[in-house]
Amino acid sequence: MIDTEISMAAEQIGNVRIVCVGDVMLDRFVYGDVSRISPEAPVPVCRVLSERTMLGGAGNVVRNLDAVGVTSHLISVIGVDEPANELQELLGQLKSVTPHFVFVNTRQTTVKERFISRSQHLLRVDRESVKLVSKETSAKIIEHVTKIISGVDALIISDYGKGVLPEGTISAIISSAKKEDIPVIVDPKGKDYSRYRGATLITPNQRELAEASHMSLEGNGDIGEAAKKIAEENGIANVLVTRSSEGMTLVTKDKVEHLSAEAQEVFDVSGAGDTVVAIISAAIAGKMSLITGARLANIAAGIVVGKMGTATIFGQDLTSAIRRHDYFLPTEAKVNELPTALAQISEWRGTGQKIGFTNGCFDLIHPGHITLLTKARKACDKLIVGLNTDQSVKLIKGQNRPIQDEMGRSTVLASLACVDLVILFSEKTPQNLIEVIHPDVLVKGADYKLEDVVGADTVQSYGGNVLLVDIEVGHSTTGTIARIIK
Repeated sequence: MIDTEISMAAEQIGNVRIVCVGDVMLDRFVYGDVSRISPEAPVPVCRVLSERTMLGGAGNVVRNLDAVGVTSHLISVIGVDEPANELQELLGQLKSVTPHFVFVNTRQTTVKERFISRSQHLLRVDRESVKLVSKETSAKIIEHVTKIISGVDALIISDYGKGVLPEGTISAIISSAKKEDIPVIVDPKGKDYSRYRGATLITPNQRELAEASHMSLEGNGDIGEAAKKIAEENGIANVLVTRSSEGMTLVTKDKVEHLSAEAQEVFDVSGAGDTVVAIISAAIAGKMSLITGARLANIAAGIVVGKMGTATIFGQDLTSAIRRHDYFLPTEAKVNELPTALAQISEWRGTGQKIGFTNGCFDLIHPGHITLLTKARKACDKLIVGLNTDQSVKLIKGQNRPIQDEMGRSTVLASLACVDLVILFSEKTPQNLIEVIHPDVLVKGADYKLEDVVGADTVQSYGGNVLLVDIEVGHSTTGTIARIIK
């Protein structure tokens, strides 16, 4: 069970201010379909279906901070080119982020382009400059930090090794933070961690830790020893090691704590490290304990690796995931609030998948429900279930219903293999939900007439299909309740 401290932490995590300094970039995802091999060379031919461009690197860190309500400043170096314009446009869409850029004419703004077909990565192409910035540019970075630092609660250094953060720059900005008694959290790069001397916390992954410590890491004990070695040799207070499917290890002066991985299925790890550093930094900035911050970051990482692309974590993602812990479900479980659900649906559509939708109260799930859901899933690639909240069930069924509360009902639905996403809605009908989701297929039982199906006109208006499926007869929640009472 999740304790009160972690639940409260998730709700309060956004009430801080953070400055993030580091390498910013664009992450571009090109989704396509591969059905043949090129006659010119033994390589797959990818027919492009759609493209998405997102903030990457330090940009993804502040994107995650913005999503959980944190006010942040982003300090970085970019070129004077079209990717720089695109990057600034994306940042302009974030309500709580203030960018401070140093523009360099001779520098190329970093772009990482990934080609993906049916969730499989085919190729990545990087366009970037990795030369160290000049002394003049470094001085401007330090000047930006100095002006801002006294008004924030934490400093993040997001080092991707693209040349924005020479050793002297890192030392100067850590020194500025320490003078103001502001914690410094570092997402490190390279093998020499002495450049991060004075940091409150660093967040290497297991491979980076092995390289920096020059140790072979076989298990929990080795991880702890390597992290202690790094901390002691380089004057770093604490280390949080991200370990992919093995979870995380938090090493402080007095303790080593291992956290099991939250994700049950890893879909895409792009940007997961950015999410971890953002969430634990927000927790530290909010004066929470390191272990509470690590637990929140662990839950957040479990969510984003189950998403496509350079994913971000929403505040409601965290609170929903924590609630689901009480039902012993994995944190990437399928129950989501609308903003998170729409982001997931967009990712599915980006890979050319057909979206199906059905809805109901699903109070005491019976064989009729299972038949409906199974047949609905066969008609699409991803099935979304709109689930009436307790409040709306009472409006439809009466004050004595539902028998199971909304979390219990959504938990049962989410456990079904044929259900890909569950969205709770409080209205009597799912009309508004259907209009926002735009499903390709709307599914209801054949006990409905087409003209009585809510949302049928909407779906048909844009060329979608309405499917009425035969279901198991003789099953109903009302009948089950009557038999129980009798």
